[in-house]
Amino acid sequence: MNSATCSEIVKSMPNPGLGLGLRSKHFNYILEHLPQVDWFEIISENFMDSGGRPRHVLRQVAERYPIAMHGVSLSIGSTDPLDREYLRRLKALAAEVKPLWVSDHLCWTGVNGLNTHDLLPMVLNEESLKHVCSRINQVQDYMERPLVFENPSTYLSFQQSSIAEYDFLRYMTEETGCGLLLDVNNVYVSAFNNDFDAEHYIISLPHDHIVQMHLAGHKNCGDYIIDTHDDKVLHDVWRLFHLAWQRTGGVATMLEWDNHIPEFEDYHAELLKARRYMAEIAAPETGAQATTTAREVISTPVNFLVNEIIS
Repeated sequence: MNSATCSEIVKSMPNPGLGLGLRSKHFNYILEHLPQVDWFEIISENFMDSGGRPRHVLRQVAERYPIAMHGVSLSIGSTDPLDREYLRRLKALAAEVKPLWVSDHLCWTGVNGLNTHDLLPMVLNEESLKHVCSRINQVQDYMERPLVFENPSTYLSFQQSSIAEYDFLRYMTEETGCGLLLDVNNVYVSAFNNDFDAEHYIISLPHDHIVQMHLAGHKNCGDYIIDTHDDKVLHDVWRLFHLAWQRTGGVATMLEWDNHIPEFEDYHAELLKARRYMAEIAAPETGAQATTTAREVISTPVNFLVNEIIS
């Protein structure tokens, strides 16, 4: 698929509303109560090789709710060859689920055939940009759909980096037509850890290619913040979400909670807080502050996700 075709598809992707991560703890509740959730996001790897009850539950949920697929092992930034067997299984799952979109992270997860089960940061420069864009194009051709990539949470910066992450993401979308998943919590975490302006980061992104946002909790350890996905969303992250909502014109938004997962009602209630920050946009802005037209409404440390692998 060429970049122009991918870009057109990305810009026409729907906004299904407010979604939750599909977690095994909530399987029974969801099937019994059919809660008023707009859509669900699955961790692709939890279902790619699963049969039995997990796949049966996924089929039932997919019959009733839109589904997005979110991966943690594509390793688009690795120097290893693309894992064709992994892509085959990913494409097969997408053919069955018929997801809204398929996403992963701008990161690498291992080298020499080893998977660290973590989302490792990349050097951001012209060489790595060319490398990543080439691999994205190959995967999009194979998957026959544009991919969506998330900004990871980072805990260090490389001296060899010469491109700001928001510019790297912009150039990446221009070269490949891919979509972006804006993890608002990751922006906050990375800004704190790497001493940059989180608001400037969000303002500088290519907003017309953002198709989804993530919200999550984190742990402030004093000198650094860890992206834990194990608590409620903090006020400062909600404030950044409000800015992102304005700039994107409103896109699909999902709450991640991957450790110390609460009961479904509490999980859902935390997601619904987003409505308050969406509703604060009382009137359209003008001039240089104008927002994008709203669309039609219809990382994460992997060690926490591994604990969620479904059995």
